[in-house]
Amino acid sequence: MSYWQEALLIVGMTAVTFGVRYPVLRLSGRVQMPAWLVKALGYVPVAVLSAIAVPMLLAPQGELELSMSNEYLVAGSFAIIFVALTSRLLATIVLGMALFLALRFLT
Repeated sequence: MSYWQEALLIVGMTAVTFGVRYPVLRLSGRVQMPAWLVKALGYVPVAVLSAIAVPMLLAPQGELELSMSNEYLVAGSFAIIFVALTSRLLATIVLGMALFLALRFLT
């Protein structure tokens, strides 16, 4: 692919992304959404994060690995339990990463 083709592709992707998102953002303050839709949209971030994180935790190499040797699963499970008990996001990130790195490089 030449430089100009890549540049045109990037400009095209930018235009499509902007064209899809701008009207929604522009109208968001003017259109009253139904309460059920607002409530349903509240679940979108959790669903997206779960869709990204769960496959990485359960199948880091592409195959299902439910064992204590899966450092992703062990550290992720610890982080989920810790944040549920304490609600401290920064501490969860630091401790979860520290446990992951310890399992990954010290064992």
